[in-house]
Amino acid sequence: MYCDKCGLENADDAAFCRSCGRELKEIETRVAARPVSSEPPDYKAPIAAVPQGDVVHAKNADDEQIVFSIGPTLKFVYAGYVIALLGAFVIAAILGGFFQSPWLGVGLGFLILLVPVYFHFKKKLVRYTLTDTKLEIDSGFIARTRRNIPLRRVQDVTVSSTFLQRLLGFGDIVIDNASEGGERIILDDIDKPQTRADLILKEMRRLDTHSDF
Repeated sequence: MYCDKCGLENADDAAFCRSCGRELKEIETRVAARPVSSEPPDYKAPIAAVPQGDVVHAKNADDEQIVFSIGPTLKFVYAGYVIALLGAFVIAAILGGFFQSPWLGVGLGFLILLVPVYFHFKKKLVRYTLTDTKLEIDSGFIARTRRNIPLRRVQDVTVSSTFLQRLLGFGDIVIDNASEGGERIILDDIDKPQTRADLILKEMRRLDTHSDF
């Protein structure tokens, strides 16, 4: 018979746990009354992410709690689309009016639009995921790369942002990582960077607190 408080195995006829002293009779009754699942022993029901505001509460394949999973902001990309469209119209008007070449203007305008499309695609390939034990950085398309930074190896977390970034509500999160030879890891263009940094620091403090016991 196992104690549900400390996990120590006791004799089947024991009334109290020989390690922590917890009464075992009630535990035996509770275990006997546990409903039997109809699923096979190796069955694991999928756990869906449930968004709550900006933070996602879920579990990954390693049974770790996911605090958030985000990508770089697309605010600059959207601004690039607007600028590219305006530039395309201006070029098409100039070439069509002065050089009588509207199709050339359309072609050049299409090439200009490819610039924000490229950066849009590039940013969508980056994903930052914070769990209760580590920070994951996924990047790449064909050759996908994943970096895992244990939170126990993180020394410091700071937020860096330019005036324009602060104006638009995003910035960079700079992480001092002891496991990478002192290399700094930068999470680029993060919406609400201070909120994300506080969540990383919160998980770091939680791990430090548990390690003291």
